[in-house]
Amino acid sequence: MIKPHILIAAMFLLGAQHAIAGDSAYSWQPQQQNAGESGKPGWSDIAQEVLMNALSLTGIKYTYGGKSPETGFDCSGFVRYVFQQSASMTLPHGAKAISRMGQTVSPDQLQPGDLVFFNTLKSAFSHVGIYLGDNKFIHAPSSGGGIQVVNMKDSYWSKRFNGARRIDSDDKSAASSLSSQ
Repeated sequence: MIKPHILIAAMFLLGAQHAIAGDSAYSWQPQQQNAGESGKPGWSDIAQEVLMNALSLTGIKYTYGGKSPETGFDCSGFVRYVFQQSASMTLPHGAKAISRMGQTVSPDQLQPGDLVFFNTLKSAFSHVGIYLGDNKFIHAPSSGGGIQVVNMKDSYWSKRFNGARRIDSDDKSAASSLSSQ
């Protein structure tokens, strides 16, 4: 069950309150298209599921090597779990391996659902989170408790930003084959 404060936060981050009021300046409108002629969900629908699933896990404890809500998560375990549950994508384990997926995205082109990477262990691409919009991302930090939303503009994160990637539904087969290696 999604906690009410998480649902409110998700609605705010997705711009739902502005979209309802007709204020398109604040509504989330990713570049990808919704359901096509096939009737299958489009990437923007999947990205919304990714964000809702990620936000519903707020507060779950950090555990090194963790990959489930029951045992806790590390950063890549959290991202893998969310993408598996929300988009049926199997991503490789480890932030560095995940950083090889999808398309490179410049910071000014970030969209909700993109993955953001940081150098937190004196090694490039050693930490990963999911971009929410408005310079915020959700991640499983190794210190400071459980899964949380933080601002990428905070000094700690802005100094360590390594880049971003966009993984879309076309990457599903590549993700599955990479994870089995």
